[in-house]
Amino acid sequence: MPDQNNSIPLHHKLKETLRQQILTSQLPAYERLPSERELCDHYNISRTTVRRAMADLFNEGLIYTTVGKGTYVAAPQMKEQLQPLSSFSEDITRRGMQPSSRLLRAEVQNANDEQAARLRLPRGAEVVSLYRLRLADGKPIALQLTWLPHHLCPDLLRFDLAQQSLYHILCSEYLLKLAHADTTIMAALGNPEECRLLVLSPPAAVLISQQVTYLDNDSPIEYTHSVFRGDSYKLYSHSGK
Repeated sequence: MPDQNNSIPLHHKLKETLRQQILTSQLPAYERLPSERELCDHYNISRTTVRRAMADLFNEGLIYTTVGKGTYVAAPQMKEQLQPLSSFSEDITRRGMQPSSRLLRAEVQNANDEQAARLRLPRGAEVVSLYRLRLADGKPIALQLTWLPHHLCPDLLRFDLAQQSLYHILCSEYLLKLAHADTTIMAALGNPEECRLLVLSPPAAVLISQQVTYLDNDSPIEYTHSVFRGDSYKLYSHSGK
């Protein structure tokens, strides 16, 4: 850390020292940071100074704390612009990463009340249900539960839904025209299954997105419930003329 004998506050110096180590991967993502005591001893500063520096790094999204385990370097956050008709594969590729998916479950089932209401179907109507783990460069970043009206995409399960884009299949194989989508976003704590699959230590923050996609005739084609790692994603929207 730079010389302490100047006008720059010590907590700011420590923050910038750790910040540069994080941004240059000297402190890689998910690595545990030294304890408060270790930082105090190493830099010969007070615990109050360390806490102020750590608070600043936390507010910038560069670190996160796991109760009872310590403080860790956060993964670089991906800004996820709300582009509902852009596929996951397209979004991740655009960011220079390699997308992949694991198909955890795929089946035709009878719609419950919520699924039927979202897709404007009678309760008990057949829907295609997909449960996928989404990865970027091999690291899990999202879970997606998707339901589609079976009568609009019959025999959908014959496709390799772990490797192929669902939107591409709907457009190219079923000649469906996706028109618009309604999306709701909320923050929550991941449940035990979500934390396990997303490799999070509970309690862990997640971002939840619920999206209904519509065809050009305003019929719902897809209802998707997504759970994103809170330490990897920032969701934002942009509107303009």
